[in-house]
Amino acid sequence: QVQVVESGGGVVQVGGSLTLSCEVTGGTSNSYAMGWFRQAPGTEREFVAAVSRNGYNTAYADSVKGRFTISRTDAKNTVVLQMNSLKPEDTGVYYCASTLPFYQIAYRRESEYENWGRGTQVTVSS
Repeated sequence: QVQVVESGGGVVQVGGSLTLSCEVTGGTSNSYAMGWFRQAPGTEREFVAAVSRNGYNTAYADSVKGRFTISRTDAKNTVVLQMNSLKPEDTGVYYCASTLPFYQIAYRRESEYENWGRGTQVTVSS
């Protein structure tokens, strides 16, 4: 059974940095496409960043482009979301998701993902 586990959330001041990690275990592949989404209180969940199975293709929401970086690590099925220059509007629960597609695409839509983590809280205080 595939499990997705996020880690690294916390409280940070405006302008600070935070690193989130996501690991996929229990699957049949060692290279899942993975994405990060977030949800602030009272809002719908939104796309943040995604990476393809081979790590060569990435995608970002306009609101985080230039500040966030998603990358695969040497460990199988683990991705890192490096978040810099954090703003209060970055506050929310961050969810990691995985899927096993045929193509090397960084998927932006929630419907493309099959497995989801429980989320990790990120709070940016001013």
